[in-house]
Amino acid sequence: MSIPWNDGFKIEVKIINNEVVISANNEGLLSLSRQLSALADELPGTHIHYDEFNSLEDGSAQLVIVKAE
Repeated sequence: MSIPWNDGFKIEVKIINNEVVISANNEGLLSLSRQLSALADELPGTHIHYDEFNSLEDGSAQLVIVKAE
């Protein structure tokens, strides 16, 4: 899937006290919602992998979202 990001997006993922915390600015939230909507149209098992090298802020934990059945 190739889904565009809104200009200026910022998304950070942290694990704090065994909780996953996703922090994002407005552009990041809109971009993430577009990506999740696209994932909903895919086959089960399709996934999106986010990390600091392709979409998250430096120091972020990796995040994988998988389409379930």
